[in-house]
Amino acid sequence: MAEARQEQRFGEWVAVRRHGERVAELVLDRPKAMNAVSTAMAEAISAACAALGSDPGVSVTVLTSSNDKAFCVGADLKERNAFSDADLGRQRPRTRAAYTGVLELPMPTVAAVHGYALGGGFELALACDVIVADATAVVGLPEVSVGVIPGGGGTQLLPRRVGAARAAELVFTARRVRAAEALALGLVDQLAEPGPGAEPGSESGASARDAALALADRIAANSPVGLRAAKRALRLGQGLDLRAGLEVEDAAWRTVAFSGDRAEGVAAFNEKRTPRWPGE
Repeated sequence: MAEARQEQRFGEWVAVRRHGERVAELVLDRPKAMNAVSTAMAEAISAACAALGSDPGVSVTVLTSSNDKAFCVGADLKERNAFSDADLGRQRPRTRAAYTGVLELPMPTVAAVHGYALGGGFELALACDVIVADATAVVGLPEVSVGVIPGGGGTQLLPRRVGAARAAELVFTARRVRAAEALALGLVDQLAEPGPGAEPGSESGASARDAALALADRIAANSPVGLRAAKRALRLGQGLDLRAGLEVEDAAWRTVAFSGDRAEGVAAFNEKRTPRWPGE
């Protein structure tokens, strides 16, 4: 895993760090508030995603937290406690844009869940393609317990992961799910392996961030053009019937079939060497 070589700030509470040539780390960096999403933080997430989405040099984005107890605890309820109805209405498009910004990133995305990922925090993870967690992870959508519903994509993304009935149970009960059960239910995709000498069930060992960045390195070794096209086909094909889905796949295939990456990939295979992807 390459060390971060540069950092760009977006507002006070969001940073983007580059690892190696093609991995970016989008860091939620409001540790004193456990990354609660305020209006300003939502705007920063949106701005960071816009910058990442327009950067063809990024093959994979990893979403992480700088807090040692939480990935993100969701909406900033202290801020909202002072809102009028009009204030809440004005905030809505800003917060929605943050979740949509992560969801619509064109490259593969990996969430690294350490500690609490609740409400909007879990929805940020759900907006990613793969969720890596460690033994500290606690996830859930508790919005109905404070009189609202998941509004960052949770009612739509969770059923696509775990099915309608399981999603309904989790949303209606507002319950929190710890790491092992979260993996078993499909709420997360991978648990970081414990380090040498770690006790079973302990919180020591590899972190979600380490595991997610290692996974990103493996993904980023592949064609940048191919990765974006594969993500587009996977996302656009969801919910379509098979015939329509195959048309989506064919359209995505055509965007890579005549690319420089395809030519380089075939040449490298035949020459038994590592590809040098042109990324176009």
